[in-house]
Amino acid sequence: MRVADCLFVTALAAVALPACFGSSAQQSQREGPAAQAPGVPVTVAPVVQKSMPLEISLIGTTEAYSSVAVRAQITGELTSVNFQQGDDVQAGQVLFTLDRRPLEAALHQAEANLARDSAQADQARVSAQRTQDLADRGLVPREQVDQTRASATALAATVAADSAAVENANVQLQYATIRAPIAGRTGALMVSAGNLVRGNDQAPLAVINQVTPTYVSFAISETLLPVFKRYMEKGSLRVEASPPNDEGPAATGLITFVDNAVDQTTGTIKIKGTFPNLDRRLWPGQFVNVMVRLATDADAIVVPSVAVQTGPDGQYVFVVTRDRTVDMRPVTIARTAGAETVIKDGVKAGEIVVTDGQLRLVPGSRINVKEAPPVKEAPAAEVAS
Repeated sequence: MRVADCLFVTALAAVALPACFGSSAQQSQREGPAAQAPGVPVTVAPVVQKSMPLEISLIGTTEAYSSVAVRAQITGELTSVNFQQGDDVQAGQVLFTLDRRPLEAALHQAEANLARDSAQADQARVSAQRTQDLADRGLVPREQVDQTRASATALAATVAADSAAVENANVQLQYATIRAPIAGRTGALMVSAGNLVRGNDQAPLAVINQVTPTYVSFAISETLLPVFKRYMEKGSLRVEASPPNDEGPAATGLITFVDNAVDQTTGTIKIKGTFPNLDRRLWPGQFVNVMVRLATDADAIVVPSVAVQTGPDGQYVFVVTRDRTVDMRPVTIARTAGAETVIKDGVKAGEIVVTDGQLRLVPGSRINVKEAPPVKEAPAAEVAS
């Protein structure tokens, strides 16, 4: 080949190569970056319509249904203790006994005084009647009648006082036996046999707490009081309580007490629920997690709580479109119940929302679903049993 021919072929190649590269670049520009970039890996979940409870979660304290500090009402030596500390006792069960001998002696003395004065009163009454008969026949002056009548009346009053003394001595003797005023569980024993106890001493001999049933006390904000009262008017409100780190099912009770005033220092009002507590999982003084179920929304729109994001303009979710891209959708939150959030406005049942990987997403991003969501739409409503 001649040199001129080679130069001509080289020139044609130089002209053709830019044209080819230009055509390839134009094709890539038409397809766009979305066709070349891989989708963002995400997990998704469907928006469902189902029954959701309206609940209030709080921290409460367990209180004894009834608590009694057992004290001696008389002074004396403690002769016996008839229970072990921590025992369950029944109402009327004998707990302590005091030395009865001084009290029995006082009772005998009161009874002897009553017998003596009763005899004297009988004699005075007979004498007054005899003097009255003699006075009616004019044999004795009226002054003597008045004296005998006054003496009989005074001795009758003495007999009444002696009767009261006997009754009081009986009561004091009964105080020597200390019985359980309520059924419950005893606490620590403060004294032992042989000690001298004093009547109405400040320190109790023992404390009895009634733990079956029991109360759970908690406080709600005064702003929730109108809602709380509105649901209480519809019927008894159910309350659940569970001790921390207790993996068993929550104990169930009913709201039985609403305080008559708001605490002005905290802006809260005290509420109490009554629990049967037959298994004694709730113990007086224990902190518990409390959940009050006010009502149930049968047609709530629900998404996983992790799907809801917060931005400068409020809360939003990423909704998956048909072409596997995402749309950023503002939402209005009604409430959150654990791992689920009830949506008031913004999404509808059957749509798919992103639950993980949102940090790499912008509106229009193409996604790669790591776990495929259910293809069928969620049911219109699921009614809780």
